Formats: sequence, C-alpha cells, structure tokens
Amino acid sequence: VQLQASGGGLVQAGGSLRLSCAASGRTISAYAMAWFRQAPGKEREFVSAISRSGGSTDYEDSVKGRFTISRDNAKNTVYLQMNSLKPEDTAVYYCAADRSGLYTRSRRPDGYDYWGQGTLVTVSS
Repeated sequence: VQLQASGGGLVQAGGSLRLSCAASGRTISAYAMAWFRQAPGKEREFVSAISRSGGSTDYEDSVKGRFTISRDNAKNTVYLQMNSLKPEDTAVYYCAADRSGLYTRSRRPDGYDYWGQGTLVTVSS
C-alpha cells in the first residue's frame, strides 16, 4: 500500500488544520492506522492511532482534546483534525499503517509497516 499525506501548512497558534492520508494499492480497511510527527532534531513520536473500523482511537496526552483522528474506508483515507494548534505542534506529520490487521495501540514507529512521505505543519506564535 502507498500512503500520501497532505494538508499541512503554516497556521497561527490557535488555528486549525486537517491532514489527510490517502492510500492506494490496497484498501486501508485491512489496516490499523496512525499518525506520527517529527520535529527538527527530535525523534519521531506517536500522535494518534485508529482501529480498522474506526471504533477505537488513541491519542498522545499533549494532543488529547485538540486532535481528532478519523477514517473513511470507502474513500481509503485517514484524517487528523487538529484544532487549537500550538507552536510545539510544529513538525512533519506522517501517516502509517500496520499490516497485521490488529489494533495493537502501538506507539512505536517500528509497530507500523507502511509510511507516507510526511506533510509539514508549522504553527507560528
């Protein structure tokens, strides 16, 4: 499966963005999906994950209540709605897929098999 992330950009603190992750090559309904982010000079970190059906979700503590992950399996797309953005949210955001078909709630990058190319989110203060 190929993943294509989009929707990043420059936004002021307090603003919103919606990221999309479009899949091709195989239906994403077979995969648990996740978003990670990587800020300059830092390791890639978990942001959010969603089960195959969308019925279960997880969030990193710093984004709870501000970010919402969702998926539309019919459109083969996963979304990350980001509200109340903060300068510390600035990073390259990556979507990822777990081909095991299980919802492991993994927060480790090595728990995912397929990655998109990343989309840059810059939040100005």
